[in-house]
Amino acid sequence: MTTTLITGGNKGLGFETARRLLAAGHTVYIGSRDAERGRRAAEQLGARLVHLDVTDDDSVAAAVKTIEVDGGLDVLVNNAGIEQRTENNEVIGAADTTADLMRHVFDTNVFGVVRVLHAFLPLLQRSAAPVIVNVSSGLASITGATNPAYVYPGVAYPASKTAVNMITVQYSKAFPNIRINAVEPGYTKTDLNGNSGVQTVEQGAEIIVRMAQVEPDGPTGGYFDRNGTLPW
Repeated sequence: MTTTLITGGNKGLGFETARRLLAAGHTVYIGSRDAERGRRAAEQLGARLVHLDVTDDDSVAAAVKTIEVDGGLDVLVNNAGIEQRTENNEVIGAADTTADLMRHVFDTNVFGVVRVLHAFLPLLQRSAAPVIVNVSSGLASITGATNPAYVYPGVAYPASKTAVNMITVQYSKAFPNIRINAVEPGYTKTDLNGNSGVQTVEQGAEIIVRMAQVEPDGPTGGYFDRNGTLPW
């Protein structure tokens, strides 16, 4: 039995990923910062709940203990993420980006990924076929950002996901026994973007689910969407 943890699994892409992996036979832990929302999501799906705030060391350490006692971990999906927008759901542009805003976004999107990765590595290394999926974004591609067609005005969110891409590459080299990849779900309708996305969560979760089930001889250190490899 494959055991999977999905951070931010109580809604959106995390919830749909959990649903699909449960259907594929995984034992799934919903990692949720909000315990009550997590409980409702876990009950609805038939998943297990673990209270997990990726910005809090104690919360992450407690989650490790819970999952370790239950038997260990095979797949980690780093899905929890935030994007800063105005009350009118407008992306905050470069002129209004402050160090505090950057720090807030990076605390979840970057430091949270490293915090969870570091804490769960001992459990993952005990697995016969460990996998890590880092949910990135197409906005993270520097190649893409230099294209005149790239019109996203924000700084904090794409910069945080570019950092996630580098984390993915460096960890994949450091731990060649673990399949570690970054994925781009696409512009999906979720709370992250005020439900302004053009894809459904079913479409967005496709690449996350696929890479969560990658075989031991599958790719690692890559950056993918559902159509294939993306340029860094």
